[in-house]
Parts: sequence; C-alpha cells; structure tokens
Amino acid sequence: MGSFRIFARRKPATLFPMQDLRSPIEAAWTDRELLKESSTQDAISAVIEELDKGRLRVAEPTADGEWKVNDWVKKAVVLYFPIRKMETIELGPFEFHDKMALKRDYASQGVRVVPHAVARYGAYLESGVIMMPSYVNIGAWVGTGTMVDTWATVGSCAQVGRNVHLSGGVGLGGVLEPLQATPTIIEDDCFIGSRSIVVEGVRVRREAVLGANVVLTQSTRIIDVTGNEPVTYRGEVPERSVVIPGSYTKSFPAGDYQVSCALIIGQRKASTDKKTSLNGALREYDVAV
Repeated sequence: MGSFRIFARRKPATLFPMQDLRSPIEAAWTDRELLKESSTQDAISAVIEELDKGRLRVAEPTADGEWKVNDWVKKAVVLYFPIRKMETIELGPFEFHDKMALKRDYASQGVRVVPHAVARYGAYLESGVIMMPSYVNIGAWVGTGTMVDTWATVGSCAQVGRNVHLSGGVGLGGVLEPLQATPTIIEDDCFIGSRSIVVEGVRVRREAVLGANVVLTQSTRIIDVTGNEPVTYRGEVPERSVVIPGSYTKSFPAGDYQVSCALIIGQRKASTDKKTSLNGALREYDVAV
C-alpha cells in the first residue's frame, strides 16, 4: 500500500482573543516585512483556524437581510499563502505539490465526503454537507443540508447557504480582491442547475432556481420577462426567481449579434418541493433542465 503524507498545519504559538486578531493582520497587509515575524504568522494561522471551524466568516448575513464583508479576514487568507511552504503530498500512485493543507476528520464534523472530493483547510462545512467528487476552496462557507455535486467547484471565500443543491459541474467563483467586494453568495434553499457559473460576487437570493448553463457575472443582464415590460438586474438574482439562459441583440460596429443574458421566467411556487425544485419549477414553465 502506498504512503500517505499530508501537510503539517502550523499551530499558533500564541492564543489570540478574537478582537486581537485584526490588528496584526492589518499591519502585515501594509508592511509585508512583518510576515517574517512569528507573531504575525501566528495571527494569520489563527484566523485560518477560525475560518476552518466556522467561528469566523469572510462575509456574514446581517439582520436586515444584507451581507457584511469582513475584509480583514480576506486579507488574512491572502497573507496565508506567502507564509506557507511548498510540500509534497503522496497517496498511493498520486502525487501533489502545493502549500495548503486539506481538511481532515470529516466523521467528527458530520460531513459526507465521497472520493475524490477535496476541501482545503480554512473552508468550513457544516454538519450535514455532502460532497460528491468536488472541490471547496479556502475561506468558503457551506451550510448544512447542502449537496456539492460531482465536479462542482466552490471558489475561495464563496458563501453557500443551507439546503442548497449545487448540481454537477457548477462553478462558483472566488473573490479575494478587491477586498471590499462581496464574495459570490448562494443563499439558503437555492437550486443551481448543472454547468451553471456564478462568479464576480454575484448574489443569488433565497430559494432561487437557476436552470442548466446559466452564466452570471457582474455585467450579465438578468432580465425579468414575466411582466408587460422587462426589468433588468445586474449582480443579483431576486429571491424565489426561476432563471434560464437567454440572449439579447446588441449592436456592434460589425453588425448585430446575440449576447448572453439570464431570463427570469417566473417565481418558484410554494408547492414546489425544495429537494426537487429544479425539475419541478422548470417543468411548471415548460422549460427543459
């Protein structure tokens, strides 16, 4: 049987109260020479440990339904990379060369992880998460009851709510910089159809359903076509919306061409079972998955 070697995690030599973590992070962000000091490295490592255990988040929901970005936590994630050293991981015939540790001890966390699913240390998975062969990057937060399906990717610092289904091949982009930017957010009870892409800090609000192959960036037009006149959104899908890929005509010097957009074709009905919401919601509008 092949050998198995993992990265040793750097354990902070000093225990920091939460309120004392921010100052050394902010100082090192301004002066990178401070990264050579053990106290700075300990503070950065302590933040990543807090992220890994879910006691700290890159972004968090507020009482008014909006999101607060903790940009100093993002800074800690960025600063964590230069203080790590490249090492080799070996597992049987497989070899990897990287500087980041992987999450471990899933059984005690109540997380189901199917081979070859991978989550980096510094990502948080609530009890009840299921990871099919997929990938969750550092700084991400994934809520209980969520299925990260086959070959789905949760990018760095992305926030995924509870009871979400990320279908096969879904790509959620990571947002580390600019620091004040809100990361990609998928709120509770959403269903994201296969091969959909949500990047650049787009927010998909509660209980929304994205059909297969929907691509959302900050510049993508999200057009509600359910009324007499179209209503256009950018960077956000309203809650309970049912969304499919679409296109609109745009004029260029060389002529008129079709440009991709997303179409809101209706609202998810209360009768739609959340666990089968993609098929059910789209079937109600005679749209294929």
